Amino acid sequence: MLKQVSYIVLFITLFTNQLLFAQQSVRLNNNWEFLKQDLGGIWEAVRPVGAGNPEAVPLWQKVTLPHCVNAEDAVDPDINYYQGPAWYRTQLSIENPYQGGRTILHFEGAGQKTEVYVYTTKVGSHIGGYDEWTVDITDAVAAFKKTDVYQKQFKGKVPVSVRTDNSRDLEMIPSDLSDFNIYGGIYRYLNLVYVPSLSVDKMFAKAEVDAQGKLGKLSVKARFYNPDHIGGASIKYKLIDPNGKIVNETYKKIEISDDLKLWDIVIKKPVLWNTDKPLQYTLQYEVIASTGKYKGEEKIGFRNIEFVEKGPFNLNGKRLLLRGTHRHEDHAGVAAAMTEGMIRQEMQMMKDMGVNFIRLGHYQQSRIVLNLCDSLGIMVWEEIPWCRGGLGGDIYKQQAKRMLTNMVEQHYNHPAIIIWGMGNENDWPGDFPEFDKEKIRAFMKELNDLSHQLDKSRYTAIRRCDFCSDIVDVYSPSIWAGWYRGAYTDYKKASEDEFARVKRFLHVEWGGDSHALRHSENPDKALSKIKTGGSADERAGDASLYGGAARISKDGDWSESYITNLIDWHLKEQETMPWLSGTAYWPFKDFSTPVRPDNPVPYMNQKGVVERDFTKKEAYYVFQSYWTDKPMVHIYGHTWPVRWGDEGEEKMVKVYSNCTEAEIFLNGKSFGSKKRNSQDYPAAGLRWNLPFVKGENTVKVIAKQGKETVTDEIKFTYQTEKWTKPAIMELKKIDQQDDVATAEVKLFDAKGVQCLDAINWITFGLTGDGKLIDNQGTSSGSRKVQAYNGRAIIKVKLNKGQSAVSVSSEGLKTVFTTL
Repeated sequence: MLKQVSYIVLFITLFTNQLLFAQQSVRLNNNWEFLKQDLGGIWEAVRPVGAGNPEAVPLWQKVTLPHCVNAEDAVDPDINYYQGPAWYRTQLSIENPYQGGRTILHFEGAGQKTEVYVYTTKVGSHIGGYDEWTVDITDAVAAFKKTDVYQKQFKGKVPVSVRTDNSRDLEMIPSDLSDFNIYGGIYRYLNLVYVPSLSVDKMFAKAEVDAQGKLGKLSVKARFYNPDHIGGASIKYKLIDPNGKIVNETYKKIEISDDLKLWDIVIKKPVLWNTDKPLQYTLQYEVIASTGKYKGEEKIGFRNIEFVEKGPFNLNGKRLLLRGTHRHEDHAGVAAAMTEGMIRQEMQMMKDMGVNFIRLGHYQQSRIVLNLCDSLGIMVWEEIPWCRGGLGGDIYKQQAKRMLTNMVEQHYNHPAIIIWGMGNENDWPGDFPEFDKEKIRAFMKELNDLSHQLDKSRYTAIRRCDFCSDIVDVYSPSIWAGWYRGAYTDYKKASEDEFARVKRFLHVEWGGDSHALRHSENPDKALSKIKTGGSADERAGDASLYGGAARISKDGDWSESYITNLIDWHLKEQETMPWLSGTAYWPFKDFSTPVRPDNPVPYMNQKGVVERDFTKKEAYYVFQSYWTDKPMVHIYGHTWPVRWGDEGEEKMVKVYSNCTEAEIFLNGKSFGSKKRNSQDYPAAGLRWNLPFVKGENTVKVIAKQGKETVTDEIKFTYQTEKWTKPAIMELKKIDQQDDVATAEVKLFDAKGVQCLDAINWITFGLTGDGKLIDNQGTSSGSRKVQAYNGRAIIKVKLNKGQSAVSVSSEGLKTVFTTL
């Protein structure tokens, strides 16, 4: 079904796995069909079908790759997401240009159990949703081409079918108790690769340098793919520095063997890789054999890393505070099937926020992510998905070891990676009758030893499993000051206490949820109920919205106003902790989860600083104000259309900026300038109490950094009328862009005053030609959602027709409007 196979020329930086540096490779994105259920057998995918015949069912859907089975149902508020088998099929034109060459399908990731068929022949399978793997289809293709159906039924094309399965399975990692969806589908790129019969499977390039940067060493080892057992070959190497200059080159004859050591060189004063200037060398090579030539390249970086015992983190001999966040492979409308463009946008947004470190939670992620971390200068903690549930049997343990091995070997050359993660929340039982801490400790030690055996140059780490904290090199306890426990003012003391308990401390996962578009005039009100001064550790059941001790996660308002205060406090404290290696905010972007059906956006973890569709929340700018140098200024409240209070009451306006000073204007009048001081909380001293006028107000700020000036402005309404409980709803179309309309519902009391603190559950419905743009996992893209400041919005794809939108809320009269 592919009309033409276009070949990608080698030496594209994006592709670092050696099979993709083969002479010819193509992403198989188009001309796929998909079935969200199982088949009776492979024959049902390939049998001849006449239009209108019984064989035409079940009906297949046309899709493009990458594709996730759970693109929308992961955040459908009314159902559990689908966990089970699904099928993909296509037809390929396969003409390998190499005499005796191999034809390979290279999966960058598919979830969670996968089987591959050429016509009716099963050619390969894989267990694990996150590591890369390949299937050699050469022999099956050759055999199929000899059959009559190759020409008669398939007109010279080769049918390829793929079965994926994300069914629940207690003997697989990650656990279904995990706080993220275990997705199904071919949700990363799938590539058709042609190689000669002798090619490189993996090229391991170990780049080392001393802390002073005086002496660099490069050791190169190769693992070949050699199914025909070719004995001898020659190899050429070139090492090219970041400026394009050839540093060293060599040519040698080799005898093929497993993990063959090929090259060791010394480089005096190599150009160093760091987070500000992530400069990389290029290792080019060419394998020459009687079967043909195989070319490839690797990107490497020389850097020295050290987590000081009982101290901070050093990069190239100097202290660097790790300013981090987290990432799940999850996005509105596509779930795990993020395109390269989406990933690039996400990683650039992180870098623009000031991030220099990321923990990839909680599994090996796309090669595109790692390449971008290398080129953007973002250091990485990458981990295997041993996450929650306890410890399974031998099959379970074998998968964990296999995924650890694959992760380390597949991402070994990335200078960005500094930590291999062994697990997450392994103190969380539930999947097995037995929960034995000593057995978990024993297996954690096995993984730790395996990691060091595979890669001595990087640290190992886990998060939240205190009884294993002494096994790994770096430990992160669970400190959620101001969210799951205590107040955010407990953060520094809690961190100091945990720091004292371990050899090397790194704090990953902190923050809290915020319902985008919800704001509060008194966000810290709930703190008065909270017990402070004790441990800020998360405890069993703290993530629940029901029962237990008072905590902000259950009793707070989930406003953007609160979470910006919490982040602001943490960031100003981190500037006064010279012993701190770093932290990582959880997470960068809201993501879907099956264990949070009751959140304001159902089935969403809403702790991100951007929404699931990249829409920035206010918190994004708080980080920018602390972590970036390019002058910026942002007035809090761009998505807060109506503020409220008494007439004549002065209301606080906060400005987040990295500039040295700022001047504020209300309705054209200056209310003075202030100097930025990071320790003057909140907003680093850039806050003003202003006398809003009833009705429309405009606030403008001018901030200065040296000779450079940046400005920001917001407009809003100030409401002084008091309201009682919601009594009526009003639904209107408020915008239309091309064929997409936006509808907004507002809640009013019996006297018609808008209820600006209303958080009623809202359910949108639609009938007619259009379609709700829902199941996006965003505040404005869910048909069931909690109101934000007495309102909620949703978009409708009109399909150039007419539709009626409905809004219902318990205890209120349902309302309609026509679009």
